[in-house]
Amino acid sequence: MDLREEKIKKLEKLKSSKINPYPNRVKRTHTLKEIREDFEKLSEGKKEIIIAGRIKLIRKHGKATFIDLEDFGGNLQIYLKEEILGKANYQLFQETIDLGDFLEVKGVLFLTKTQEKTLKASEWRVLAKTLMPLPEKWHGLVEVEARFRQRYLDLLSNKDVREIFLKRSLLIKLIREFFDSRGFIEVETPTLQPIPGGAIAKPFVTHHQALDLDLYLRIAPELYLKKMLVGGFEKVYEIARCFRNEGIDRAHNPEFTQIEFYEAYKDYNGLMNLTEELMGFLLEKTKTNSLINYQGRKINLAPPYPKLSYRESLIKYAGLDIEKIKGQELRKKAEELKIELKDEWDDFKILEEVFKEKVRSKIDNPVFIIDHPLEISPLAKKTEYSPNYVERFQLLIAGLEITNAYSEINDPLDQRERMKQQQELLERGDEEAQRIDEDFLSALEYGMPPAAGEGIGLDRLISIFCDVHNLKEVILFPTMRPKTS
Repeated sequence: MDLREEKIKKLEKLKSSKINPYPNRVKRTHTLKEIREDFEKLSEGKKEIIIAGRIKLIRKHGKATFIDLEDFGGNLQIYLKEEILGKANYQLFQETIDLGDFLEVKGVLFLTKTQEKTLKASEWRVLAKTLMPLPEKWHGLVEVEARFRQRYLDLLSNKDVREIFLKRSLLIKLIREFFDSRGFIEVETPTLQPIPGGAIAKPFVTHHQALDLDLYLRIAPELYLKKMLVGGFEKVYEIARCFRNEGIDRAHNPEFTQIEFYEAYKDYNGLMNLTEELMGFLLEKTKTNSLINYQGRKINLAPPYPKLSYRESLIKYAGLDIEKIKGQELRKKAEELKIELKDEWDDFKILEEVFKEKVRSKIDNPVFIIDHPLEISPLAKKTEYSPNYVERFQLLIAGLEITNAYSEINDPLDQRERMKQQQELLERGDEEAQRIDEDFLSALEYGMPPAAGEGIGLDRLISIFCDVHNLKEVILFPTMRPKTS
């Protein structure tokens, strides 16, 4: 008989004993955290209390049994004795209850001879009978992907994993606090969009039956947030789930979380300052030393951060000057750098691949990469010193792009021309190119104030604070290929 069949037999025994193994109501009076924090007061006078949780350990000693009960806030030892519970009731417990079952226990608190805080049970009640055994040791699961497929077991078995997601929750809460305290207003914009925009990425497409309309899962909330600026809001942000139909690797998941924020009457310099303030705020509030260990490397997160232009970064790390190397010469140089190229790639697509492989991967400590070529930044305002570059920055940390930001185009004619160029790329087969969005262009014609906007990849930022290599470690249920039988 396998373990599941054995557990089902125990379930049937509970039912035949007129016990509902999945009752509707729970009578818990105290959490285990409350008991541990206020044990002396609660144990005075031998007043009975009721607790509930999952059984994590059972130690049987004939007519007495000790179990460890656990809820989200802690654990407590429970003492069950045949003399107190009665022979039949105690025997039923012995015959039907297993590790992993959820239990409600009534009793009084006391200290054992070894000063262990314990509840002496006078009554017990099953709250949920498990049909599958919990893994005894999570390390016994050899397949790495199993941890992500069965995250619920990962959370149950690995305290460090639970701590990661508690820290994730805290960081997102602090980010909200940071922006709220500075007068930003949190808003919500559509996830289903008739035109995907705001980033260079391949979208997911779906179809709405009633409207007979193709819609796209958003790749970014950007264009809608800028419409908020047109509508008179001066500081807005959204913590947004975004979707990009791209490959999966340690730094990419098709569904991810980012915050985008926009501020009127600011430029990209102002947002670099704000980004440094945010990083300092998070370090302070989480009591994180600015010199962190990340995957065996020492990284100094303390602001301020140095600035390096896109052109200078390619010269420094790839020996390539974009002002001097173009066309076939650029393609040849990229091949020498061992970059895998596609025939249809233009100069700027090649530059982006060189940047990702030879620049970004070499940067550990935070650096602002600024002033990108116009052709790879269709929504950014041109620099004052050259029309071929735009006021854009990326914050790179530990080889990861954490932010992307720029001074926003508010010239509707310039924006239309850029979108036309992107549309031409789309029509030539570039599935990541942006489309012409007439509604957004119309909004710009009503006037958008000078502004700057930024997106921060929260999964990547959190992975750095939690010292994990793979984004799947900070995403509760990452996208996975279905398991085949």
